[in-house]
Amino acid sequence: MSDTTPQNKSSNDLADIKRKVQEVLGDAPDLLKLALENMLREQDPNTEGHAGSAGRIGRQSGKISELTAMANLKPGGAERLRRIFKLVNGNFNGAQKVSTLHDMRFVFFENDTKILFATTYDGDWDTYIEDFATKIPDLMDLLFSSVEGWPGITDPGVKDFIAGHQITADGWYVANPNLSVVETRRLQKQNDALQEFLDKIA
Repeated sequence: MSDTTPQNKSSNDLADIKRKVQEVLGDAPDLLKLALENMLREQDPNTEGHAGSAGRIGRQSGKISELTAMANLKPGGAERLRRIFKLVNGNFNGAQKVSTLHDMRFVFFENDTKILFATTYDGDWDTYIEDFATKIPDLMDLLFSSVEGWPGITDPGVKDFIAGHQITADGWYVANPNLSVVETRRLQKQNDALQEFLDKIA
């Protein structure tokens, strides 16, 4: 009969962690191994939202999915986009029409010849791209017409184009994987109403 007392279980867990760290890091410096050991000790195996597939491409954690794409820009594309970003102060309120959109980011690199587009959203990949095409088509074409080969958001080949430039995240963390955009907004409204009520009766 095996001894499963808390002390022995802890020792077994520690030995298992050390074995896994050795397999992953092998001849790496001890400081790096210790950092990974500490991270694994703190990891809760019951944490919600372990990463799975977002559908065609990308990862999903709980209800939240990620999309990261890199593409070449047309000559002058970065400067044109910077002018657009400056005109709207980097704020695309129209994107709120896509009620599943958490955020989106644009980063220029390699001397303004490439762009990185990163976003997180609720649900699966196909539905998200279809939301772009039906709810904010003009904004999508405004932002991506500076990308080489962009077919247009309503083009039948646009999904293949996006998937061809997308890179699935190898590591990804979501703080609240089971809170959709709609749920987050509802909770914010409820909290605001509660605070207003408490202020009135104070």
